[in-house]
Amino acid sequence: MQNIKVYQKSFIEYLEAFAVEKEPKNLYEPVNYILKLGGKRLRPVLTLMTTDIFGGNTKAALDAALSVEVFHNFSLIHDDIMDDAPLRRGKKTVHEKWDLNTGILSGDAMLILAYQLFENYEPDVFQALAQLFSKTALEVCEGQQYDIDFETRDDVTIPEYLKMIEYKTAVLVGAAMKMGTIVARASEDNQNAIYDFGRYLGIAFQLQDDYLDAFGNPETFGKQVGGDILENKKTYLYLKTLELGSSDEQSDLIQTISDNSISDEDKVSRVKTMFNNSGASDATQNAVKDYTNKAFRVLEALNISEDKKQLLRLFGEQLMNRRV
Repeated sequence: MQNIKVYQKSFIEYLEAFAVEKEPKNLYEPVNYILKLGGKRLRPVLTLMTTDIFGGNTKAALDAALSVEVFHNFSLIHDDIMDDAPLRRGKKTVHEKWDLNTGILSGDAMLILAYQLFENYEPDVFQALAQLFSKTALEVCEGQQYDIDFETRDDVTIPEYLKMIEYKTAVLVGAAMKMGTIVARASEDNQNAIYDFGRYLGIAFQLQDDYLDAFGNPETFGKQVGGDILENKKTYLYLKTLELGSSDEQSDLIQTISDNSISDEDKVSRVKTMFNNSGASDATQNAVKDYTNKAFRVLEALNISEDKKQLLRLFGEQLMNRRV
């Protein structure tokens, strides 16, 4: 097993070789731009790591890892258009740097490029990767639609929210890991178990993101703390406050969130106090632990050595305890 930084290094080198200048420039420059904006590279690293854990060749997994990263960044371009977001990782979003039409078309090209990367595999591996990818890509779109629908609904339930983050975020984490096992030609049982491991970790990751958006350190989190509050997002923290809070606290939360007369700083401060007083902040941290532990229980079904299971546990613990 290699260090995660080794996986990151080999992946970034492969990504750099992929992001070459092509014509027409206005189609491919935005593709290269978004791919080189950085980020954690979590998903492709998981593909390489999983291939290694199951005895495969990590070099053979680079195309699958790159496909996951290209698809993820395609979804970010279109998400930013839908959200009218000006910045991505501190830099201009594609549709702001170029224009709306360029963002749509370059995003479309990235989806095709992601599929094209599977053509480098043997027919049986190609088929397994493409089937998983198609299922996952559609679920990500479904998750995005749920997220949009929730903006205009006042009756969103916690199970609905968990389904939304599972589709929008977690299934791609599970798929990234399962792709590694497909390339390594692991057993079907191991493939399905590692998918569930990644899916549970993905839910925990998003719940932790919800928590950090409100309570993270702005210097390490990398985003505006309280952004979800200011955007009136119905996060797990918000929904848990409505579930656990008194009737007065529930109405106070709804009123404060929709009150445009108070300053952003005051709104964030008040809502965070409600999250704490209602017990929602503790409940969110407990949910992160619960989903991480669900992932760890899946490890028991994997037919790999104990030291490799321990590496996966360590990775899960790092995600659970992250502050960025």
